[in-house]
Amino acid sequence: MAVTQTAVFEAIKGTGPSRTDTLARLDALATLMDSAIAIPGTRLRLGLDSLIGLVPGIGDIASAVISSYIVWEARQLGLPRWKIARMIGNVALDTTVGAIPLVGDVLDVFFKSNRRNLKILRDHLERERVGQPDQNGVIEAEYTVVRSGR
Repeated sequence: MAVTQTAVFEAIKGTGPSRTDTLARLDALATLMDSAIAIPGTRLRLGLDSLIGLVPGIGDIASAVISSYIVWEARQLGLPRWKIARMIGNVALDTTVGAIPLVGDVLDVFFKSNRRNLKILRDHLERERVGQPDQNGVIEAEYTVVRSGR
């Protein structure tokens, strides 16, 4: 009996982590990279991205590699190419400007590319979920009520 390669990959994918597990892991990574450390007395938060970025050259490359993992996982979750391109743009901007001494360090404090990418991913998955049956077979739908002027 011949088993297709697609069937094998689907079986492996079915035994892996769920979307909820993947999102939780990506959320933890984005928080660690962008906003893990609160600066006392301010509303600012720093992450490892800001700290790693202080190491000239290598720090920004290492940060880009870690950020690329979130983009890769988003592709695995089925995000369309144009949203993946936006995510890559966020990482590229963070990496490119981050390589400029001082300016890049300031950007890392205010431009949270991993949090932005996670928002793109969550928004897509939320829009995809609307209109799909949940575990009880109930379909959630969005609707708009328009009221006439009468």
